[in-house]
Amino acid sequence: MADTTATSAGANCMEKLKSYVRTQKGFILSAEIFISLIILICYAASVYGGYSAVAIIEMIFAMIFFGIFMMEMDKQIQVVNWVWSDLFRAGIGAGLYIITSLICVIRGAGDGALIAGGVFGLIAGLLFAYDTYTIFLQIKSTRQHTAASTDDRI
Repeated sequence: MADTTATSAGANCMEKLKSYVRTQKGFILSAEIFISLIILICYAASVYGGYSAVAIIEMIFAMIFFGIFMMEMDKQIQVVNWVWSDLFRAGIGAGLYIITSLICVIRGAGDGALIAGGVFGLIAGLLFAYDTYTIFLQIKSTRQHTAASTDDRI
């Protein structure tokens, strides 16, 4: 007979998901995934669907980093500096969303879906910029500052 006290792998993964979404980083990443999905739907409904590439790429990268941080793979795979990679992902995402969203809002006369995608994109740009700021503060706080030597001897 199977042991009924052992938890299944699916339940363990669901517990990790629930507990990670409650953290600040998990909440920000899940919000980035959600708003990227909304932007993708708006751009897909628009006459000009070419702007959806930014939403797709940023949503996929946010999902990848969400999975890596949720499963704590960043502590196991130490070949990649995950904090700096996340900083570049969030910074580039903020820049791309702000630029494409301004283009969509300015250009979108008569296309409501494009304007809605642009407005949500500006909100996403601010969210990604906030994520960049929090990662920068994390890097700044973990950095070890060593005092310069005051010894006159060589």
